[in-house]
Amino acid sequence: MNMEGLRPAIARLIDKAGLSGDFNLHPLAGGTNNRVFRVEVSGRYALLKVYFQHPQDHRDRLSAEYAFTGFAWENGLRCLPQPLACDHDNQFGLYEFVMGRQLLPHEITKEVVGEALNFFTELNRYQQHAGAGALPTASEACFTIAGHLECVQQRLDNLMNIDTSSEINREAFNFISNNLLKSWAETAASLRKQALELCILDAEITPKDRCLSPSDFGFHNAILARDGRLRFIDFEYAGWDDPAKMVCDFFCQPAVPVPPQYFNFFVDGVILQQVNPQSLLRRISLLMPVYRLKWCCIILNDFLPVGNERRNYALNASGQETRKRNQLIKAHACLTNFALNTIMSTSHQAKEL
Repeated sequence: MNMEGLRPAIARLIDKAGLSGDFNLHPLAGGTNNRVFRVEVSGRYALLKVYFQHPQDHRDRLSAEYAFTGFAWENGLRCLPQPLACDHDNQFGLYEFVMGRQLLPHEITKEVVGEALNFFTELNRYQQHAGAGALPTASEACFTIAGHLECVQQRLDNLMNIDTSSEINREAFNFISNNLLKSWAETAASLRKQALELCILDAEITPKDRCLSPSDFGFHNAILARDGRLRFIDFEYAGWDDPAKMVCDFFCQPAVPVPPQYFNFFVDGVILQQVNPQSLLRRISLLMPVYRLKWCCIILNDFLPVGNERRNYALNASGQETRKRNQLIKAHACLTNFALNTIMSTSHQAKEL
């Protein structure tokens, strides 16, 4: 993408945000799905996000993120960047620039988890306010147990069709077909059996049992600002969803893991707002193994055509084989952790019996 050729459109966007003047663009590292730039104009800063587009990916990432952040700001939430202006024709979003850094895994404390919980609970106090109903469903939103299973199955079906013309892709295919599919077959069969026995496999949760979810929620999408507080970012997948999915994603994302000792603390805070807290607790318990395996699939997105193009768009195409190798190593580790968690869970249940 030739950003110089888009300077007139960027200038109009900056003017729309009330930041008129000559500007400079500075590419920022860290984005894996889109291109991001620090915009410097008249001594002030903003963040320009240029969203990835692909004919096979129909999600309107800009609209989802801009609507969600706008709704949050209109209702007084300040733990996320302020949306300043957007350009749907060019898929530009302009946001407040937050000075800070990403958290390190050892910095995930109960207080930090509490900040994430406060963001979620505060956001969902406004479910009945104007504008909430206009927000979209979250990306891959699921409102039945069967829907959660189908979502992961579709990801696995896609991975089974990866191009095996390169050595690294063949290694990934062998891992998927020999390891990941076996774990998935056992996990899906177990969940389906339990859900059928409980008569909840196809039961859709009611609108009152749903939540406004940041989606892809976790500390990999957070900045520790210079004032010592967290700012949560990246809401391209946000919208209405099953809160069980939000909890599972929060504890399954591998980039900046949330220590399991904070699980009860976080879940207790989430269920306070729920009409049917016991139903949510049951869904979380049933779905956690499913989402651990789903994250193994997500890690392997680089091996899919759209996922690979999205990474090349945001990063550097010349390093894609190294990137794929690293992702395959992470997927192996994720599946190993899944097996260990399964053994520990089974052992714990045996002791209880």
